[in-house]
Amino acid sequence: MTEKRPIWTKSFINISISTFFIFVVFYALLTYIPIYVMSDLGGTATQGGLAVSAFLVSAIMMRFFAGLILEKYGKRNVLVLSILMFAVSTILYIFVGDFTVLLFLRFFHGIWFSLMTTVGGAIAADLIPPERRGEGLGYYGIAMNLAIVGGPFIALTLLPYVTAQSIFSIFAVIMAIGFLCALSVKLDEVPAAPKEAQRKLVFSDFVEKKAVPIGSVAFFVSFAYASIISFISVYAESLGLIKTASFFFIVYAIAMLLVRPFSGRIFDSIGPNVVIIPSLIIFAIGLFSLSQTESAWMLLFSGALVGIGYGTLLPSFQTLAIQAADKHRSGHATGTFFALYDTGIAIGSVSLGIIAAAFGYSNLYLILAVLVLCAAFYYVWIMKKQKTAINEKQASRV
Repeated sequence: MTEKRPIWTKSFINISISTFFIFVVFYALLTYIPIYVMSDLGGTATQGGLAVSAFLVSAIMMRFFAGLILEKYGKRNVLVLSILMFAVSTILYIFVGDFTVLLFLRFFHGIWFSLMTTVGGAIAADLIPPERRGEGLGYYGIAMNLAIVGGPFIALTLLPYVTAQSIFSIFAVIMAIGFLCALSVKLDEVPAAPKEAQRKLVFSDFVEKKAVPIGSVAFFVSFAYASIISFISVYAESLGLIKTASFFFIVYAIAMLLVRPFSGRIFDSIGPNVVIIPSLIIFAIGLFSLSQTESAWMLLFSGALVGIGYGTLLPSFQTLAIQAADKHRSGHATGTFFALYDTGIAIGSVSLGIIAAAFGYSNLYLILAVLVLCAAFYYVWIMKKQKTAINEKQASRV
């Protein structure tokens, strides 16, 4: 019996911790920036939303260049530079006193977030033994999922007691720790195939086509998930459950942590379909449960279902995207995947508000439950199409 190669190496632990701190600051700022714009800069709610959007726009744009940058300069070099600049950007918030300056800083900050999260996922995938990649990326994904709870909790807990400058200073300290962890990451990089000097850029320099199919499924799933991160508090308040809403993501995180170790192992040993199809169905049921919510226990029950379903999907999709590409193009695959994923979040955050205003939040979650079920059928179709293509390719070689 072959002994399993370890996942929890020193470098894997450090890249996971760095990623956790990145996302803690990201979600903390996502929560705090609109409040900061209105209370400290005298802006409007619209301007607060614009400050959030500026970050996402630059992050999505940078995803398409990330693979090319990683290939040219090396993953570890890009990791150190991007997390350093993310930390510097975080420090700069302390000195902002004008909305226009904040807008430019948010755009600048999003560039380094995009690079760091792309290279972080690619490095994590490279550090994990290929036969345990589903399990390993599942563990790595926990860093992002726990930050959904930790970031807003830190921001909202500090808010009544300290100044904006103090809050930004604390975020900067968190990033300094993340940067030190990144310095400890060691990686044996796989060189790309040699290329002609000064050749013209082509489509594959920006997009990994093999990652697009599963990335398109992730787009629809993240579009639906945008309703959770953007409107769950508003929905809970409309139901008179605002106190319970603060526990929604705690239940989400606990449920996700309980299933993540098992789902990753099943992914590697049996296959992705056994994990992804049930997770899509559970996520859809969680959204349906939200649409029918009238009590605190039902809101928390919905949070558990969303944690089990959606919390399992993101690392599973990312694993498939990376596995679809050649090893030296893991950065391209990660960038392409997250470009589609981030676009779903960004479009969902804007358009779903319009749908909610027209039909109500209950009907919004009902519509999204149906959308996720359709995404499940779309996923099955994609996997069958890929399997057929592989079989035809193998048959042609015989």
